[in-house]
Amino acid sequence: MARLAYLGSPPAAVAPLESLVAAGHEVALVVSRADTRRGRGSTLQPSAVKAAAQGLGLAVSDRLDDVLEVGAELAVVVAYGKIVPPRVLDALDMINVHFSLLPRWRGAAPVERAILAGDAVTGVCVMRLEAGLDTGPVLARDELAIGADEHAGALVERLSAAGAALVTEVLAGGVEGLGPGEAQEGEPTYAAKLDPGEFRLDWEQPAGSVQRVVRLDRAWTTFRGERLRVLDSRVGEATAAAGDPVSPPAPGRMFDAVGGEGTGIGEGTGPTKGPVVGCGSGWLELVSVQPAGKKPMGAADWRRGVRPEPGERLGDEGPAAG
Repeated sequence: MARLAYLGSPPAAVAPLESLVAAGHEVALVVSRADTRRGRGSTLQPSAVKAAAQGLGLAVSDRLDDVLEVGAELAVVVAYGKIVPPRVLDALDMINVHFSLLPRWRGAAPVERAILAGDAVTGVCVMRLEAGLDTGPVLARDELAIGADEHAGALVERLSAAGAALVTEVLAGGVEGLGPGEAQEGEPTYAAKLDPGEFRLDWEQPAGSVQRVVRLDRAWTTFRGERLRVLDSRVGEATAAAGDPVSPPAPGRMFDAVGGEGTGIGEGTGPTKGPVVGCGSGWLELVSVQPAGKKPMGAADWRRGVRPEPGERLGDEGPAAG
């Protein structure tokens, strides 16, 4: 067993911490981001990792340099969210649990970029941490298939569980059993942090591309000048009763899933229930949405409540002409 320090903050970093403690490792210190103000009243809230560490009776700090004062043999880093400076790396060996199959998707948003790119497979790597951006030698890796309609939140949960199992396996022989790791092979790609504007749905894009943005769990559009979050959707594959292809609505236009005027979508659409929205090619069925200032609701209920006028489109600031 090893004497460890642990660096992490979000919920995805909780399972690896709990797994290491359960395996019998001594976690001398957990370093997580400082408490932040959230919610009404702006009360200070700890990170998910800090809350978990306190529940396990572990010491916690928000000062990175404190890892050098606790006699740790190794630091385990999982979604820490900050660059570890060379002076700390030179003083303490570190390994990192990264949610991609390196060298694909080095950087801050590997899960989101994998979904946006339409990747069918991703995974977890445990690597030695070095000064370069996710460039260290890989100690172990585990591949996971990405579900065709899997959302980022669900995928992160699976990757977190896989990462917990993998890092615990890697450390089963203690720090002395780690080995040097293997150099990353292949052309690297980079997972830059997403800009808020990338979560806005562009209805001129193909339906499959729009759906991938919805799967990031932060997608939004506008309706009558107000923001509308799109929580869940699915790509439509409609045929008319005779089995002929149907013409989708114009980009951003909404119609009822069955019998919508002007869409040609009628019998034979399958189990569609929510409104359909035209895209640059194909169409998307809205499953659930969240209007500004309201709770999440079924998209069909939302549409019945707002009763769109002819020509109104999602993504417009107001009613469209024609």
